[in-house]
Amino acid sequence: MSPEPTRISRETLVVHGSSRSDQRTGALVPPLILSATFAHGNQEQLAYSRDRNPTWELLEAAVAQLEGASGAVAFASGMAGIAAALDLLPVGAEVVVAQDAYTGTRDLLAHLSTTGRLRARRVDATAPAALEEIGGAAMVWLESMGNPLLSIPDLRAWAAAAHGQGAILAVDNTLATPLLCRPLELGADLVAHSASKHLGGHSDLMLGVVAGQDPELLSRLRQQRTRQGGCPGQLEAWLALRGMRTLAVRLSRQCQTAGFLAGALVGTSRVREVHYPGLPTHPQHELAEAQLDGGFGAMLALELEVGAVAAEQVCTSTRIWTNATSLGSVESLLERRSRWAGEEYLPEGLIRLSCGIENQEDLLEDLGQALAQVGAGPLA
Repeated sequence: MSPEPTRISRETLVVHGSSRSDQRTGALVPPLILSATFAHGNQEQLAYSRDRNPTWELLEAAVAQLEGASGAVAFASGMAGIAAALDLLPVGAEVVVAQDAYTGTRDLLAHLSTTGRLRARRVDATAPAALEEIGGAAMVWLESMGNPLLSIPDLRAWAAAAHGQGAILAVDNTLATPLLCRPLELGADLVAHSASKHLGGHSDLMLGVVAGQDPELLSRLRQQRTRQGGCPGQLEAWLALRGMRTLAVRLSRQCQTAGFLAGALVGTSRVREVHYPGLPTHPQHELAEAQLDGGFGAMLALELEVGAVAAEQVCTSTRIWTNATSLGSVESLLERRSRWAGEEYLPEGLIRLSCGIENQEDLLEDLGQALAQVGAGPLA
C-alpha cells in the first residue's frame, strides 16, 4: 500500500473526507443509517439517534477536518446550531454582534434580549474602534463575509480583542466556506455553518453544523442538542455529505461568475454601487485578499438608483435567475433584501445576487435585459 501523503489540499479533502468507503462492503458511498434505535451491545455503542447516529458523525468529521477543528456538532438547521451556541452563555450575558449579520441571528438575539435571556449590542465589525467596544461581553458573533453587503471583518484582530476580554469568538462561515476562510486558524473559538447553503449545494436540505477546538464547548453543544432535540435528519446529513463532494468545483465556478458579474456591472447606468470584496474599490479589498484563500465568494450585492417597486421589477423579470431567498446552490438566485423585516436599514434598491453554476454570459445577459426595463444601460 502506498504511504498516505503528508499534506493534501482541501479540494481533495472535500471529496475524500466526506466519502469514506464502507469497511464491511467496500461501498464508495457511505451508507445511510436511517435507524432511530439500535440493539444494545453493538460495536459502536449506539443506543438512540437523538444522541448519536453514524451518518451525522461522518458529516461532523468531514466538516471538522475541513475547518481544522477538533470536532463538530450537526443540528437540524443553521439556526438550531446558532441557538445552541448562544445557549452556551449564562443568563444575562452580553453578545456583541456584527450589524450586518444574518437576519435570523439578529432576530434571535433581539428576542433573547426582550426576554432577558441575553443582551445584544450591534457594532460595525469593520470599524477598528469597534474592537474596543467588547467590554464585558461573553461572546462576539461575526461573519467571515457579511450578508448581504459582503463586509470583511479582521478576524485575527477580533480574536485577540475578544480573548483579551475573556469572550468567545464565534464566526458564521456559511458564505465563505472552509475552502475560502478558516476562522479557527485566525483565532476563532467556534465556527457555524448553514449546511443548507454551500455545503449541501442543491436547495434540498435543512442542516446546521458548529465546529470548534475546545472539547468542553463541543461536549456542551452535543448535550444541548440531545436535551432540546435539535437533531439533524439522517437523510439530510447524507445529502450534505454527497453535496460536499462537489463543493470545490461548484464554489470555484460560482466565485468566478461572481467576479465576472461584479466587474461587468460596475459603471452601469442606474447602478449606484456593486458590493463585492473582489473589487479593488471594496473598502476591505486588501483584507479580503489576505484573509480569503481561493476566491472572493459567490455572492454580490447590486445597489440600484431606483426605488423598491423598480428593484422588485428587476427581480421578477429575469428568465434564468430565480427570485428567491437563499444562497450557495447550483441555481442563481436574486432578491431585493429590504423586503424583509430586519433588513429595512438597507437601501430599497439593493438586490442580493447568489451565483450558481450556469454559464456566466447567460447570467449576465439575463440580468441585462431585466435591468434594461428600469433604464439601465447595456452591460459589457
